[in-house]
Amino acid sequence: MSFQAYLDAIEKKTGKTPAELLAEAGDRGYGATTKAGVVLDWLKADYGLGRGHGMALYHVLKNGTGISDKHVGGTGAHRDESTTLRVDGLANR
Repeated sequence: MSFQAYLDAIEKKTGKTPAELLAEAGDRGYGATTKAGVVLDWLKADYGLGRGHGMALYHVLKNGTGISDKHVGGTGAHRDESTTLRVDGLANR
């Protein structure tokens, strides 16, 4: 599953865009210095998200929407189309 696919699946599972969840995280005081376990516990308790999906959102919370070009343009299952992740929701594409 690509990085973007994880974020898209989060929206499908929760009904909220990644941007909405990131805003909610900010409202809770979570940010780049928050430990991953705190964010993962919140996402599991409130939205039923597992570790993989939670870590994808945590990565964006901690590092922003840019990702490595390691898998961009490849042919594998983990291939992303861009080094910039979309967090604005599926309806905006």
